[in-house]
Amino acid sequence: MYTSIIQAATLPISLQEFKLRASAWADRFPLVACYDSHQIPYPHNSFDNLLAVSSGSIIELDEAHAFGSLRRELKNSRRLLCGCLTYDLKNQTEQLQSMHPDFVGFPAIFFFEPEVYVYFNDDNISINSSEDNVEFILASILATHVPAPASPLGLEVKQRVSPEAYKANVERIRNYILEGEVYELNYCMEFFAEQVQLDPLGLYLALSAASPTPFGGYLKYRDKYLLCASPERFLKKEGRKLISQPIKGTIRRGTTSAEDEALRQQLRNDEKELAENMMIVDLVRNDLRRSCATGSVQVEEMFGIYAFRQVHQMISTISGELRPECDLVDALLGAFPMGSMTGAPKIRAMQLIEATEETKRGLYSGSFGYIRPDGDCDFNVVIRSLQYNAATGYLSFMVGSAITYDSVPEKEYEECLLKAQAMLKVLGSVGQY
Repeated sequence: MYTSIIQAATLPISLQEFKLRASAWADRFPLVACYDSHQIPYPHNSFDNLLAVSSGSIIELDEAHAFGSLRRELKNSRRLLCGCLTYDLKNQTEQLQSMHPDFVGFPAIFFFEPEVYVYFNDDNISINSSEDNVEFILASILATHVPAPASPLGLEVKQRVSPEAYKANVERIRNYILEGEVYELNYCMEFFAEQVQLDPLGLYLALSAASPTPFGGYLKYRDKYLLCASPERFLKKEGRKLISQPIKGTIRRGTTSAEDEALRQQLRNDEKELAENMMIVDLVRNDLRRSCATGSVQVEEMFGIYAFRQVHQMISTISGELRPECDLVDALLGAFPMGSMTGAPKIRAMQLIEATEETKRGLYSGSFGYIRPDGDCDFNVVIRSLQYNAATGYLSFMVGSAITYDSVPEKEYEECLLKAQAMLKVLGSVGQY
């Protein structure tokens, strides 16, 4: 790769404006991956601020044998890879199936090798290209107009499941729990709009402004788009160390400092939320043990409370050291999908999710991230995210919550609407919820 490091002070525009222009320049390519930390402090850091593009083809992976195919690819090359893993790859980690319709249509697994990628640092940018054209790229970005966030669209956003049906399903799940099928189950529902024409990049910028998060991003796979405002990390690999940070526990932000602190303390001492978080911590510990050395898996932080624009979240941090004979793909096989999006026990929870939900999750509750040339990686959990198929005009997002026996259906529904707030706001939704 040809690389040039450019000091921010030498640019004719601000670093933030350069980043915006670079996003618009990148959007001309058929394959785009943008990762944005929004400068939010986070344990073990947030996403790299990275923009990657390609005009070529995706890496040919066998979707029916995704993890083995990815392992072969990683063994044969050392290069930056950008892409995603859909939730339905669960069918390749366990004996499961997905029978519901998928209206967006992302491939089960998708990675591309960037022709050009740009790192945005505090005081410089690093432009990397497969050709000797870095100066041309810099000039092209500077000549690009600054994109504007999209105005609220006034869309009619529909619910796949009615409020009454949602609450009835929560009661159904409570009965599963009473009968000993599961301890906890993450139940999700879809919001959607049809025959929509929109500017995906402008909508992503509006979503980022409304809900900045440490694991945000924009993914373009030809005519399919992910506009992501995720606060949650699935898995990070640093050398032999694995880090997973499940979120379980949500409460709204206050309108005053006093109310905000009171709500924060309420979440920190909510027995139901604490129990949910603890169950998922145990699940993630067991997932990491599948690939980590005996005795190395530890809980670095339990029940941490972190503030985001719309909500406070309860986040725990679990880490472990990969066994010598294990690699990144072993780590993914052991931990995917994120336990916070399934429930416990994990396999039975995923079976009951299939029996209860009405839409194939696809990329939602899957993962979006990057794999560095040295084999390290960072992947988020795809939540608080819009998906859009420009060819069909189908726009979708899903939200959910963890159901336990103590769950109150009305409160779980309210939590879903709270999580949907930023997305409904940027869409200017005219629906009734």
